[in-house]
Amino acid sequence: QVQIVESGGGLVRPGGSLRLSCAASGKISAIYAMGWYRQPPGKPRELVARVPTGSYTDYADSVKGRFTISRDDAKNTVYLQMNSLKPEDTALYICNVDAKSWYDNRDIYWGQGTQVTVSS
Repeated sequence: QVQIVESGGGLVRPGGSLRLSCAASGKISAIYAMGWYRQPPGKPRELVARVPTGSYTDYADSVKGRFTISRDDAKNTVYLQMNSLKPEDTALYICNVDAKSWYDNRDIYWGQGTQVTVSS
C-alpha cells in the first residue's frame, strides 16, 4: 500500500506565495507520474500541474507562469511552488501519485488534500 501526505497549505494574501509538498511512502516499487489537483468550493476537481518521469511538466492554463511543479525522486516527493496567488486559487489542493507497490498492481493514489485560501 502507498500512503500520501500533503503539507504546506494555509491562508495567504493576494499576491503572496505558498509551497506545497506531497510525500509518498510505503512499500513502493516504482513511481510514475506525480501531480496536483484542486477542488474549489462547489466546483469539480481540476488538474493544476503534473510531472511524469523526466523533465516534462504540464500545467493548467490558469496557473502557467505562476506555479512551478517539481519532484525529488530520492524522497518520493512532489512540490508545488505557487506565486502571485489570486483569490480564485482558493481550493483544496490534492496530491495524485501514479505508483506501484510491492504487493499490488500499478494504481492511482490520492492524498487527503491541503487547504489553500487566498484572501485579504
